[in-house]
Amino acid sequence: MLKIGLVSLGCAKNLVDSENILGLLKHDGYQIVSSIGESDIIIVNTCGFITSSKRESIDTIFEMLSYGKKVVVTGCLAERYEKELKEEIPEVSLIPIHDYQKFNELFAKVDKELHEKGGLNDNYRLISTGHYSAYLKIGEGCDNCCTYCAIPLIRGHFVSRPYDEIIKEAHVLADSGIKEIIVLEQDTTKYGIDLKDGNNIVSLLKGLLEIKKLEYIRLLYLYPDEISDELIDLISKEERLTPYFDIPIQHSEDHILKDMNRRGDRNFLLNLFKKIKDKVPNAILRTTVMVGFPGESEIDVDNLISFMKEVEFDHLGAFTYSREEGTRSYDFKNQIDEEVKKKRLERVMKTQQSISYKKNKKHIGEIMEGLVVGKEKDQYLLRSYWNAPDDVDGKIYFTSFKELKEGEKVKVLIENAFVYDLMGKLIN
Repeated sequence: MLKIGLVSLGCAKNLVDSENILGLLKHDGYQIVSSIGESDIIIVNTCGFITSSKRESIDTIFEMLSYGKKVVVTGCLAERYEKELKEEIPEVSLIPIHDYQKFNELFAKVDKELHEKGGLNDNYRLISTGHYSAYLKIGEGCDNCCTYCAIPLIRGHFVSRPYDEIIKEAHVLADSGIKEIIVLEQDTTKYGIDLKDGNNIVSLLKGLLEIKKLEYIRLLYLYPDEISDELIDLISKEERLTPYFDIPIQHSEDHILKDMNRRGDRNFLLNLFKKIKDKVPNAILRTTVMVGFPGESEIDVDNLISFMKEVEFDHLGAFTYSREEGTRSYDFKNQIDEEVKKKRLERVMKTQQSISYKKNKKHIGEIMEGLVVGKEKDQYLLRSYWNAPDDVDGKIYFTSFKELKEGEKVKVLIENAFVYDLMGKLIN
């Protein structure tokens, strides 16, 4: 029995693909191993979104080749740079994303013992996020075509998964013991726009809520102008829908948003966040912003920081603009120097630190319910409505007077707060 090792890079959507790949190969009789050194074939599921992720993918490929094993490269980098990779690293086998429906057939060229042909299948998915939590991908691709983003070039146009297919997978996950699902796509709020059955993200959530075994349902990646009042109202009244609003805005200034091909403007965003806070008082707001986009000035950064202070995001991730070939902004004038980008990033993150600390202190004395998601030294880790499972947010540490198991549902009294993390103790 051949042994398979897999390294998954990039986002949670890539992780779901990795789980499907492993599940398919396990179904075909392979042994999945956690130690790369023990494997006969190594799969690298790459990311190709921005320069730093491409560099990480290339470095990982060469690291895996150093083991002297057969290496299969798949994922976004293989999709975006198939020709270049074939020329520059001919010793690897490539399976780009567009070939996922004949994955086994192509994998057979690496392993002649493969006996069954076919593509990735959610029925074979091998969950890697624990026995209690799983991502649920509801579509593929993106149609927003932001001028800085290569995702449409890599993943193609937005395509919703059929409603019945998603609900069926959710039932399978719930029946296997999954308590928490994280619904995601590049643009989760766009779900259903291409379907003819009338379903959308709200009707999908209502269908998921009918699965009573699912205790927590969380949404990631909400596009601002597609967040309807109906969606906000549903989250406000359904306790099992985590009041967690992950809304990447990229910037606050109108002319930059326009150049990014982002819909909406500063006033629209301010009104949206105010509406969410008014309707969902315990809402957690998370966003992502970019600094150093072509044409950005220091005044624009000042205004972005002012916007952050006004909204007071609970969690904020920031990154510098990456000039990506194939995107419209690659040829924009007024490109920003890398050192200037880094200084602007430092300003933004320093501001967010003070905001996060202020927000976190307000949770002292609160009792948070959630799942035990691990242990670090002598303290357990909690995931509540406050933090998502993708390592972007901070952590909730807590002490316990008894032994606990991962996936156990508990209540924790928050006793202390830090810039990014919370700390508490288990209560009866």
